[in-house]
Amino acid sequence: MKHLKTLLFATALFIGATSFTAAQSSIAHIDTQELIKAMPEYKAAQAEIEKLGKTYQQTIEGSIKELETKLKQYDAEAPSQTQEENQKRMQEVEEMKQSLGQYQQQAQQDLQKKEFDLLKPITEKAKSAIEKVATAQNIEYVLEAGGLIVAKGKNLMADVKAELGL
Repeated sequence: MKHLKTLLFATALFIGATSFTAAQSSIAHIDTQELIKAMPEYKAAQAEIEKLGKTYQQTIEGSIKELETKLKQYDAEAPSQTQEENQKRMQEVEEMKQSLGQYQQQAQQDLQKKEFDLLKPITEKAKSAIEKVATAQNIEYVLEAGGLIVAKGKNLMADVKAELGL
């Protein structure tokens, strides 16, 4: 009876160890940021975002120059103007500053939205390719490699790049 218990215990340990090994072999990792940056769609999206950002930046810089010019002009003309006129001009300058600040905030929001809209289909395409490769290779779990300290599982980068034609 004691031998039977020992045999059953050894069998249970063997089955547990082999299933643990099998589970480990179905884990892989990939650095999705690296994958996305390698995709041509990402480079095109970044170029479009940079172009839009430069357009906003030029508009903002033009508005700042206009504001500075107006401020210098008003400062130079201040002694020859009435107190009422100077207050009116200062209010105009403050309104221009507020308008510029609002424009900057709106430009930042527009850039973030544009970036999200452009990158969403790219990340979905990458995720789909990762899922396809993982399914084809019977991999149950794919971990993000960017946060891993030790990565002994299979790296899917080459296979997913091949799937995407990169």
